[in-house]
Amino acid sequence: MDTVDGATFWETRYRSGTTPWDLGGPTPAFAQLLAESAAPTPGRLLVPGCGRGYDAVLFARHGFSVVGVDLAPTALAHAARLARDAGVTCTVVEVDLFDLAGRYPGAFDYVLEYTCFCAIDPVRRREYVQVLADCLRPGGWLLGLFFPVLPPGYPRDGPPFAVADAEIRALFADRFAIEHLAPTPHTIKPRRGRELLARFRRR
Repeated sequence: MDTVDGATFWETRYRSGTTPWDLGGPTPAFAQLLAESAAPTPGRLLVPGCGRGYDAVLFARHGFSVVGVDLAPTALAHAARLARDAGVTCTVVEVDLFDLAGRYPGAFDYVLEYTCFCAIDPVRRREYVQVLADCLRPGGWLLGLFFPVLPPGYPRDGPPFAVADAEIRALFADRFAIEHLAPTPHTIKPRRGRELLARFRRR
């Protein structure tokens, strides 16, 4: 069935070029994060829903050991080419997000979240949070950008499925300490005021 939880849904969109979420390059907020004096120390990084791999390659260029996962082979092939062209090592794996914990239990220091949380069916969000936590070592970090942040009552059709500050805090609080969740000025104009930069520490 062609649903947001299935590979066919996403592969069809990458093949047709119907990818309005794709920025065509690294996410500005993540590039800024890595440029700061307090940038995260390189370690093992998981990028769920890595798409064409721009952010995966960005972190690999900064010394991170990166695994990017996605359901769409076309997107992963692009990510692999991008890594080769950049001269960095970035492992790309075709796998269902909800199978990650069994494959990578406690394997990562960081998880990088952007446009994956908003792409999955909202009824599976709590399950997704558990998967991310289970892939991280205790004390590991979720680095994220949550989008689209919209007011209560806004239509929930998607993807992208709307997110809200309070919902994010409620879903992640059991497994993560919410160290930072706030708007960021480092974004693209159409998404200004609709993204929250996150740094959550795995309990």
